[in-house]
Amino acid sequence: MTIKKIHLIAACGTAMGTLACMLQEAGYEVSGSDQNVYPPMSDFLKRKGIKLFKGFNSDNLVHKPDLVVIGNAVTRENIEAKFVMEQNIVYLSMPQALNKFFANNKKVILVTGTHGKTTTASIMAHLLFEAGYDPSFMIGGILKNFDSSYRIGNGEYFVIEGDEYDTAFFDKGPKFMHYDPVIAINTGIEFDHADIFKNLDHIKEVFKNFLQKLGSDTLLIASMENKTLCDILKFADCRIEKFGRKENCWSFDNYIIDNGKAFYEIITPEKEVIPIKTSIMGEHNIMNTLSVACAAKDLGISNTVLTNALKNFFGVKRRQEIRGTKSGITIMDDFAHHPTAVMETISAVKPFYNNGRIIAVFEPGTNTSMRDIFQTIYPESFVKADIVCINEPSGIAKIPAKERLSAKKLVKDIAAKGIKALYFQNTDLIVDFISKEAKKGDLILVMSNKNFDNIHLKILNSLK
Repeated sequence: MTIKKIHLIAACGTAMGTLACMLQEAGYEVSGSDQNVYPPMSDFLKRKGIKLFKGFNSDNLVHKPDLVVIGNAVTRENIEAKFVMEQNIVYLSMPQALNKFFANNKKVILVTGTHGKTTTASIMAHLLFEAGYDPSFMIGGILKNFDSSYRIGNGEYFVIEGDEYDTAFFDKGPKFMHYDPVIAINTGIEFDHADIFKNLDHIKEVFKNFLQKLGSDTLLIASMENKTLCDILKFADCRIEKFGRKENCWSFDNYIIDNGKAFYEIITPEKEVIPIKTSIMGEHNIMNTLSVACAAKDLGISNTVLTNALKNFFGVKRRQEIRGTKSGITIMDDFAHHPTAVMETISAVKPFYNNGRIIAVFEPGTNTSMRDIFQTIYPESFVKADIVCINEPSGIAKIPAKERLSAKKLVKDIAAKGIKALYFQNTDLIVDFISKEAKKGDLILVMSNKNFDNIHLKILNSLK
């Protein structure tokens, strides 16, 4: 069958929107629909010439697409999905479409794990580009070096961020099971996605299945910092390299911060020393870099190319992204929402802003973070902040009352650790507080997986 017209249901999600752009660039006639056609993704798609329908309706398919891609946010009861089934229109999931149109005949480098996937995959893609490999990539964040979350290259490598979330209503397996990588990086495994996983053992089983499917020639690069991952490595029948602060691993030493830059030495298992200078903050990002350095060695990329690539890597939007500075006060945006990510992010940025205070502004936004699963764990995540502002989660109403995280209790528990913590009913109240409280040298660290009511710009505009 010749495919010319492709329609995407739930087109404004990060992955689906990126796929729509890739298909458009590849020469297909692309359309999409979503319940909420919201910027910035909707604006970006429209600029690409992609026709967007607001809301789901079978009329959106009257142009008779040759193929429909169904996102994992779509249920079986979705009116467009039902129409596709009734009319026997050919359909695929997002990973299936990515494989069919772009990853086919490429050597896939797949980054998996609970944390650090976007940054690690971004560093990997940037390194391949700097090494002259002309890579393709699809990543869940916008790489500042490319001002894009994707690239269609002519080289043999394709870097993909492999999510453990389910694929579609007709395929409840994780997305990463659809790919057959030549190199797989796993940054570690923790409990997350409480809406589809029962507990840590459930997630552990999913990752175990992934390790078992890796071919014997695949290189698995695994974090030894994570006990859960260490527990299941025995199920992998492939080549394994390890990174972390242990013997016979890719590790690091002599980490210092000077004039807004991080300096350290990568130490290979053979005790080779590779000096690094980078603007990427935090030891968790050093771990991400170690995994990429290991992959570089396997690919035959020189240490010189590696060090130069890390020196000129500008980072990823919404990962420690400076949104603006005013009156000596810096506003930073970060995607952190899991307790571990919150703790690591605060720890990472604190040494870079030691002339002022860290004012951490947090809104839980995921199905997991809005539940009480991490109620007793979150307080410890904020101990290195000077002031903590907790916003009442805007989407809390969709969580059953008996399962909800209590933002007020979280504030009380943080305060019990000697940290000034405050509860806010909405973002405008936070903005008003910060406009009066913030001083020269302070870092306003905004953490959420959501847009957070555009609080970053509101804070900037409020500062004198």
